[in-house]
Amino acid sequence: MPKSLIFLGLKVKNQRNSLGLSQEELAERTSLDRTYISLLERGKRNPSLLTLMKVAEGLEISVSILTKDIENSGSSSD
Repeated sequence: MPKSLIFLGLKVKNQRNSLGLSQEELAERTSLDRTYISLLERGKRNPSLLTLMKVAEGLEISVSILTKDIENSGSSSD
């Protein structure tokens, strides 16, 4: 899986945890399934722009902050 997706997933998880939200609560905020949030956090999903916008809004941050430095994380597969 691409390192950039793992990096994004970690940023989502860290922000969710800093807000004190469970995956279920984030799922409710974003109208996404909890299992999708879990897969996203583990780097197993490549979200569309619209989904990324929903997630950022649910995490109370901008998409630009959520994706900051993602290109420096590497895009190659393990």
